[in-house]
Amino acid sequence: MKLGELDSIDGKILGMLQANCKMPWGKIAEQVGLSAPSVIERVRKMEERGIIRGYHALLDGRSLGLDVTAFIGVIVERHESLERLEKQIEALANVLECHHVTGEYTLLLKVKTRDTASLETLIQRIRKVPGVSRTETMVVLSTHTERVQLHLEESPFLDPKRSRRTERNFAEAREAR
Repeated sequence: MKLGELDSIDGKILGMLQANCKMPWGKIAEQVGLSAPSVIERVRKMEERGIIRGYHALLDGRSLGLDVTAFIGVIVERHESLERLEKQIEALANVLECHHVTGEYTLLLKVKTRDTASLETLIQRIRKVPGVSRTETMVVLSTHTERVQLHLEESPFLDPKRSRRTERNFAEAREAR
């Protein structure tokens, strides 16, 4: 399976797994018109290629006592130390995301902490990482939209034309029943 070899059936499988990664193989197979072993094989290939990186439970931080979400902009002194710095930041458990960005900041971090005191401690730890010049923190007051699922219709690698024949055959088989 090469990069451009994903088809609309792969897209449907990915969409269903994003929505519920515990969905039984048989149910996925029924919805895409393949056998369960065929679906399992497609998923295995997408896992091997790194398209599917893992399966996770989505937890509600607030219900677990992690009430503070913040974004921390980090300005780095020297970009040659960026990789080392990113590894040190990755080791901080409360850092959920670390992005190398354009603009005023070098890195943008998304963090979740128990309270503002633990946020302050985390900021102090980040500021002590060699190479960090300055930080700026934005505390989230409320969250309107937070997605973890990709909008697959935007992917240039999912070719809707590639599997039309398969989908047409599936529709014909359904009508014949």
